Parts: sequence; structure tokens; C-alpha cells
Amino acid sequence: MHLPMSEPTPADPGFADRVRASFARQAAMATLGAQLEAVEPGRVVIGMAYRSELTQQHGFIHAGIVATALDSACGYAASTLMPADAAVLTIEFKVNLLAPALGPWLHFEGLVTKAGRTITVADGRAWQSASGAERSGAKLVATMTATIMTVTGREGVKH
Repeated sequence: MHLPMSEPTPADPGFADRVRASFARQAAMATLGAQLEAVEPGRVVIGMAYRSELTQQHGFIHAGIVATALDSACGYAASTLMPADAAVLTIEFKVNLLAPALGPWLHFEGLVTKAGRTITVADGRAWQSASGAERSGAKLVATMTATIMTVTGREGVKH
């Protein structure tokens, strides 16, 4: 059973702007055509439209694409609770593919389950819906559990 954190408190009051700026620099999400839909303490939602160039041979969004977007959602959810000088890197994740991802809209939600000083655990959910509205008539297509480490003072890794 998933029990979300109660009222997480961000260490950085400017977390939302920091997350948005970092997301804007992420070329992988731009390549997928993904956009931030929500940035809240301990929660991020990324939205993406179905595109045929992101599919596998049966016309479903490729599992690797689903995992990539969920990984970013979980990482950015963890980042919302970090100090301004901290970055995050995923050290492990597990994905369950529950149904073919067909869209036409996909939403990838990351939600912090347990925030720690050095290690954070986040759960992700991927939904598909008929419209761009988050979870409007949505169907769950994948889940993720991610373990994310806090990184500070490391050359080349910054928020």
C-alpha cells in the first residue's frame, strides 16, 4: 500500500523555479516533447503527447521511453525537497509495465515516499488519457519505485 508523505517541507523556498530551470536544460525531455505539468513539494508531473517516433514495433510508446519519463518525474519530485545547492541522481529503479502506452496523452507522476538526507525513495505512476488534462479519464499504464541519491560538491553535477 502506498502512503504518501504528509505535507513535505522543501529545504529551498525557490524549489519550483529551480526545478523548472533544470527541466528546461534537460535535452532528453525536450527530445520526447515532455513538459512539466505540476511542481509541488514532493510531487512532479510530466506530460507528453503520443508520437509515432517514440514507439516500438507494435505502435506502443516504447518501455524505455516510459521508464525515462518516470525516472525524470521521480528525480524531480525528490529534487523539490533538496537544498538549493544539491542535485539528485537515480541509483536504482524498478518499473512495472501494466498496459500498452498508447496515449494520446501520457502523464508521469513522481511522488516522494521517503525523503532522506542522502537517499530518497520516490514512487512513479504513468497514466494515459484521451485529453491533455491530467488523469482525465486516465488509465494506469506503468509504475516505478526509484531510489535517488543527493549529490553536493561534486564537479559536473549541480542543479
